[in-house]
Amino acid sequence: MREAVYIETTVISYLTSRPSRDLVVAGHQQVTREWWESSLPRYDAYASAVVLNEISAGDREAAALRMQRVATFPLLEATDDVERLAEHYYRELPIPEKARADCYHLALATWHGMHYLLSWNMAHIVNGAVIRRLQELNAARGIRTPVVCTPEELMEAT
Repeated sequence: MREAVYIETTVISYLTSRPSRDLVVAGHQQVTREWWESSLPRYDAYASAVVLNEISAGDREAAALRMQRVATFPLLEATDDVERLAEHYYRELPIPEKARADCYHLALATWHGMHYLLSWNMAHIVNGAVIRRLQELNAARGIRTPVVCTPEELMEAT
């Protein structure tokens, strides 16, 4: 059985955007492209309506390209349980109102038992303080926390 990975919005954005002049962002974009080509085929990839909502915003052509990249991914359902978990995360995690959707990414990946949550969002998702607290919250509820990481951290060792 292949492992399941929830692919958050930033990964899709880095995959499809024009090369950045910022060296760090450009590096993330390159790693994302390499991961998508070499590593993604080994996983069952999932997205959500939250991801679709975020990637459909902005420039029409860019949004169409982003949507095309996830068109075949199954979508994780935002059930009542996911909603409650996301609200719990919002109350308990250091995530501001403007980034509330990030609580839904965390809740979707957790509730649906994803092995991994893949993101480049270092502020609110792939963040040591957030991950540590997320693990504490989930342990208190008896639920497993997915491995929260970047594409670089999920690349096959060579």
